[in-house]
Amino acid sequence: MFKVTPNPPETHPASPCEPDSKMLNEAAERALNVHFPSMADIKATPRTPNNLFTVNPEATTETLVVYLVETLASVDVMVHQLVDHLDGGSRNALLGISNSVMLAEITANRVLDQIDPPG
Repeated sequence: MFKVTPNPPETHPASPCEPDSKMLNEAAERALNVHFPSMADIKATPRTPNNLFTVNPEATTETLVVYLVETLASVDVMVHQLVDHLDGGSRNALLGISNSVMLAEITANRVLDQIDPPG
């Protein structure tokens, strides 16, 4: 069965805009401005910090670094458990993340040693 189709297709009579019309471009700009604020609008909006997840401002540096070291160690364990289930590029990427976590853990341990030297 062959269906006759105009080439190019006829414009829909309900559309008030030609494909390259100024009216269509203006409508698109208005739609974008409504849904995507400008950088100036974003910067002008006052920042209101969310206190859902906060760190106790009275916590000592040592306490914070100890928590950081423990968190990094936990992340490293989770990453290594996931690595066992992957192959190829995903496995290599996860091992790279593991190396970054390990370096951060070593750095945090060095900071902890400077705060409270062993011995």
